Amino acid sequence: MRLREGLNFHKVFKGKKIPILTLDERWHELFPQYEKPNHIKEIEYELNELLKRQGKLVNDMKELKGLKSQLMKEILNNMEASEEVSKNISYKVLDKNPKYIKEISEKMADMEEELANIPYLIKETNEKLIIESAKIWYYLLEKNNREINEIGQWVDKVRNELKEKILQKQDMETENNEIYSYMHDLLGPDLTQVLDEAFKPDNE
Repeated sequence: MRLREGLNFHKVFKGKKIPILTLDERWHELFPQYEKPNHIKEIEYELNELLKRQGKLVNDMKELKGLKSQLMKEILNNMEASEEVSKNISYKVLDKNPKYIKEISEKMADMEEELANIPYLIKETNEKLIIESAKIWYYLLEKNNREINEIGQWVDKVRNELKEKILQKQDMETENNEIYSYMHDLLGPDLTQVLDEAFKPDNE
């Protein structure tokens, strides 16, 4: 595989549906913590912080909705209460709760606006992370493929050399057997034995 020159990763990934990389185990496997370049770690941190912020906002919104509902209920309950029962307290509650409700509503409006924007920030940051990750992966793919080809060529060369050496070894063994057999037949076993004792090949 050879990376096409001038490939625009931004164009490739722009607007595409990409899973959140920092939540994907396979991404972490391809990027062990000790192998992550600093710029990848920075984008990863930025993305994780956005995800944490989104989760916190969602939880805070739930709590504020519950609190607002409770305050509204207190106002209704106090409005329905008789004038004889805790009249002074009721007026205080009626006077205080609307202020709290207004503050909560304003805060919720700000949070809703931030919550509406966060998915775009997450998507943008996630795209940035896949672009930088893909650049590194394709660099490694090219580098590995070059080395694979080099190793393959070396293996083929060694394999051919090995075949030649095996054939050479077999030819020499055949020649030795023929020489020994001829001498045995020519000189007889006794004289051959004497020669064997005087000259012992290294392979015996």
